Amino acid sequence: MLLTISTTLRPATDLGFLLHKHPDRVQEFEQSSGMARVFYPEAGEDRCTAALLLEIDPVRLARSRGSSSPDFSLGQYVNDRPYAASSLLASALADVFRTARTGRCASRQDLADGPIPLEIGLPALPCRGGADLAHRLFGPLGWEVGAEAVPLDPGFPEWGESRYVRLALRGNVRLADALNHLYVLLPVLDDAKHYWLAGDEVDKLVRAGEGWLAGHPDKGLITRRYLGRRWALTRAAFARLAELGDDVEESLDPPVEEEPAAEAVSDDKLADEPGDNLSDKPGGKPEDQPGDKPGDKPGDGAGEERVPLNTLRREAVVAVLREVGARTVLDLGCGSGQLLSALLADPAFAKVAGMDVSARALAMADRRLRTDRMPDAKRARLELFQGSLTYTDARLAGYDAAVLMEVVEHVDPPRLPALERVVFGMARPAHVIVTTPNVEHNVRYELLAGARRHPDHRFEWNRAEFARWVAGVCETYGYAADVRPVGEDDPEVGPPTQMAVFSRREERS
Repeated sequence: MLLTISTTLRPATDLGFLLHKHPDRVQEFEQSSGMARVFYPEAGEDRCTAALLLEIDPVRLARSRGSSSPDFSLGQYVNDRPYAASSLLASALADVFRTARTGRCASRQDLADGPIPLEIGLPALPCRGGADLAHRLFGPLGWEVGAEAVPLDPGFPEWGESRYVRLALRGNVRLADALNHLYVLLPVLDDAKHYWLAGDEVDKLVRAGEGWLAGHPDKGLITRRYLGRRWALTRAAFARLAELGDDVEESLDPPVEEEPAAEAVSDDKLADEPGDNLSDKPGGKPEDQPGDKPGDKPGDGAGEERVPLNTLRREAVVAVLREVGARTVLDLGCGSGQLLSALLADPAFAKVAGMDVSARALAMADRRLRTDRMPDAKRARLELFQGSLTYTDARLAGYDAAVLMEVVEHVDPPRLPALERVVFGMARPAHVIVTTPNVEHNVRYELLAGARRHPDHRFEWNRAEFARWVAGVCETYGYAADVRPVGEDDPEVGPPTQMAVFSRREERS
């Protein structure tokens, strides 16, 4: 199977820098399915073409026969895999052009950051849905699509068309984006994957779809097909896409394995494996939902730039901290450090601390914040430490404000009183900010079908339940509280996120 990538950028041989493959050499890459080779059929100043040729070893495929394999006896040998672009080619592309897909190119970074004229050719592509589907999937991404259906037999046109197309794409597209489009959409067009679907498939999809998948008009179809129509994986992917914002790379580290299920962590901040642990940017907007701003009804604000819900939450929390005049802030369940980063960017916060039960999450935060390159004065304002929200800890005391952003819903209800005692009874900051999903708003996310927004949520409160919990905490521990919406406050079902701003009564004016 063959893929060609051409450019007319001058000098066109800069394509070699962007792909990290020299035009004067043939390079080989061993694959589980065979051998991938990269070579350049043409490499001139005016035009340069890189070709990826994947030669399939049918014996290897036979030895890796899976449950989705053809059920006739020679199915592993009589098939189109050596000839037609499929998930096998997508996997080879991901391996061979791994660095190019990230958009990194030290010698030509300015070129890697912007669109360049590209032509992509795939002479044989399985397309379950015909040429029209290829137009639907690639057209919204800025490509001029040429998809020609391949007849079953040119000598017998009355037999009709096969399920294969010859695909030609042209456009001014960033090379990293083009490679990620292909990586995701090749198996989607084939509607098949020829390898085991593991839990990290959601991470792969969200990483490759950064910047384009969440806004694609056919994101539901793409997600379902890419994940093999597995509902558990698809639902997790919809949740991730619903609030997809920036810093995607940091959010897709491997799952935090050592984290006890009963501990409190933040679903705004940790990486997840579907059905387990937590996501950096979960949520609940599936295929036909409005954009990244939950609360909008279908059809509202079409074409507008939507702010991801996780960004709205972070901005709302920082605004409240400024409002109450907090100088020292403790982020409880800090995860990979998104809120910490926002707080450190504001010199008004003299001390910023992050606590998490997961050592891995703290390592992610340390990397996100680049503490090794942080100026000394800024580094002196930051503290990271491991701890549990359900055990008394003297390190939690002495802060002006504490934040529990998308944390409480991950705690088993019987353990909530322990969290309340630790935060409101022992640490007793002047102010506590709590955000949590509003389960009533989930009906705006049609494909959730009444389910929770994330598999790790132990519960999700409606507005009345949250208000009762807030009132109980205030009565027990001597606080007063304001409950506020985060995101658009839907007149029927309320906001997607609800926030309580607690203030110790002796501190409240």
